[in-house]
Amino acid sequence: MKIHEYQAKAILARHGVPAPAGEVAFSAAQAGQIARRLGGSVVVVKAQIHAGGRGKGGGVKLARSPEEAEAIARDMIGMTLVTHQTGPEGRVVSRVLVEEGLQMTRELYLSIVLDRASGKPVMMASAAGGMDIEEVAAATPEKITKVYIEPGVGLMPFEARQLAFAIGLEGPQVNRAVKLMAALYEAFLANDASLIEINPFVVTASEDLLALDAKMNVDDNALYRHPDIKDLRDLGEENPLEIEASKSSLNYIHLDGNIGCMVNGAGLAMATMDIIKLSGGEPANFLDVGGGANAEQIRNAFNILMSDKNVKAVLINIFGGILRCDVLAQGVIAAVKELGVPVPIVIRMEGTNVDEGKRLLNESGMNFTTADSMSEAATKVVQLAG
Repeated sequence: MKIHEYQAKAILARHGVPAPAGEVAFSAAQAGQIARRLGGSVVVVKAQIHAGGRGKGGGVKLARSPEEAEAIARDMIGMTLVTHQTGPEGRVVSRVLVEEGLQMTRELYLSIVLDRASGKPVMMASAAGGMDIEEVAAATPEKITKVYIEPGVGLMPFEARQLAFAIGLEGPQVNRAVKLMAALYEAFLANDASLIEINPFVVTASEDLLALDAKMNVDDNALYRHPDIKDLRDLGEENPLEIEASKSSLNYIHLDGNIGCMVNGAGLAMATMDIIKLSGGEPANFLDVGGGANAEQIRNAFNILMSDKNVKAVLINIFGGILRCDVLAQGVIAAVKELGVPVPIVIRMEGTNVDEGKRLLNESGMNFTTADSMSEAATKVVQLAG
């Protein structure tokens, strides 16, 4: 689950990660009032959406008076902000963060993420912080220093100092950085985060180290332990189809293609999308109905797939284990009859009761296309999708 910058900063502050003073505003008038409380001088007005690149898209602006802050917020709240992470459709801004302006001497980068290859958290730091960190990672990865943290030991002070020295900090700055990095790791563990990113991580004219920006993602599977974080979920920032899928315990992610996918198991779903691409098609979604899907979930899955107007054909790829092939076939037949699915459907199934499942499909009187292998299924669905 993603949360907004101001929410991430509030969580980090509880663990001792310093950030500029600021408050969230849902209206232009509130923005002006916050600017006055912050001293009435220079403030920064920042659009709050679940995407990066806001500065380049016009979502971060300086205001030199409360009146200017109010005017900027009036233009910003309600606008559709387009960045390289939102896609061309952009995101509607519903709130802004108003923060005190700072004199900065350096912009650095600091983050911690779960590295699945090593099975460990990895903390990364770079002297090349700011809006173009993705370009730094792609073109000059040597400018990013990494420390892999042993989970049973935690972040050691010498490892934090190694990162601090690598990004050019000196003297008292190093000890401050070590303390901040330890607090960041504590926040990562305590809140079951999968990512915390501070970009930029700044050095001010008074030699303070602050999180000028903050991005935080929390593991969905751990939200039952954090009802306070779960309450921070902003449904307005999420795809409506993904929200609907979560209500039916379906794992759905919307993509830009025209071939709808219904699969059981995340690994098989990824392989299905890969083979569709390999066959010259474009998947419209990731949809994992899970090992124990029932007829109702299959109907809901079809309903979600058909809500995407770009879908021109559907590929169902099922390995029958817990979800038996005959149960799947019954669910598919019932859903297609009820919903009147207007697009071609290709079905490939293997596993428990596969012969019974195929018999049900063949005797249904409906125009299903079946396949015996993934490559055959992918080729057929790409042709049918046009």
